[in-house]
Amino acid sequence: MSRPPLNPDQTAAGIAVDPHTLERVIPESRRPDGTIRQQKKIRPGFTPQEDVRRFRGTKQAQMDANVLPKGHIVGWAPPPSTSNSGAGDKPLSKSAKKNAKRKEKREEKKSEIIKDSWEDDDEGETPVKETATKTSATTSSASDSPGEAAPSMTTTESTSTDALASELEKLEVK
Repeated sequence: MSRPPLNPDQTAAGIAVDPHTLERVIPESRRPDGTIRQQKKIRPGFTPQEDVRRFRGTKQAQMDANVLPKGHIVGWAPPPSTSNSGAGDKPLSKSAKKNAKRKEKREEKKSEIIKDSWEDDDEGETPVKETATKTSATTSSASDSPGEAAPSMTTTESTSTDALASELEKLEVK
């Protein structure tokens, strides 16, 4: 069995439900001089004047629930707030410029991923990722001999740019 709450919920008059007997009581309290007031039982059905609510009919209660905030103008909506509206007034700080560049790079990466999935749908074509892995394999094999690393990288770069150019021609909309 759970323990009763230390401070049971009280009404405006101080009436609470005794957790042991489940009767309505005014709990004992301490006077300013240090003595203790005894707990008082409340007759069943008795409601003190402090706890009586003001009568509100159903229509009045519904109107109170739907009331607009103070100062609200009917039909007026606040203008939409955009975070970029203040950006045009002030020049960007260094960190803001860096963050903008990072965001652009993330957007480019997302668009590249989408393009790769488009290319997978085409028949007989190799996706850009596969060509990139092939070129990285050729550069890693060429890097074994230090004297030939620079010339082989330029040839792979030129072949990869040619491959990308041919892929872009295939993607053009007619």
